[in-house]
Amino acid sequence: MTLKFLLTIAMLVGATISAQGEPMPPEMPPETFSNHPETRWRVFTDTVMGGVSTGQVSFERESATYFARLSGKVSTKNRGGFIQMQMKLDAPPEGARGVRIVMRGNDEDYFVHLRSRTMLLPWQYYQARFHATTGWTEVKLPFAAFTPSGGLLRAEPRAKDLKSIGVVAYGKEYDALIDVKEIGFY
Repeated sequence: MTLKFLLTIAMLVGATISAQGEPMPPEMPPETFSNHPETRWRVFTDTVMGGVSTGQVSFERESATYFARLSGKVSTKNRGGFIQMQMKLDAPPEGARGVRIVMRGNDEDYFVHLRSRTMLLPWQYYQARFHATTGWTEVKLPFAAFTPSGGLLRAEPRAKDLKSIGVVAYGKEYDALIDVKEIGFY
């Protein structure tokens, strides 16, 4: 082997190590809602379990900015209390350490829900709360910030097991309005 070949290999290996000495995750481009997002995202509400919340997702554009808008009325009647926009993941984001979201809203709390391949029941998920201010804001939610919906789940989600990601208005009576410009993993 030549010295040039060995140096090239060393540079490639070094480029995949972060400042903390951890391998960097593979390139995971965020969802930017600019290329037919209606084929990837779906909305559902607590009506699937007898609730009465109403909601919809629309895909909007302001100048050069594309975004998804989740809106509706969350009601806790009939043991309900959520509306959600969700996307199935084509492949798990192996190596990721958390979720990154760029959003704005109506000054309310919202959640990111993650589902994994190990979950069997439809009401199982991991969730992390964030606050949606009226201006565009970036939030990073490390996997350690996600809590399981029940005691039979791991304490923290594993990137290699993830199968879907959702943005959720949840848990109290309120009018939901959140715009998501980017969502992905870091």
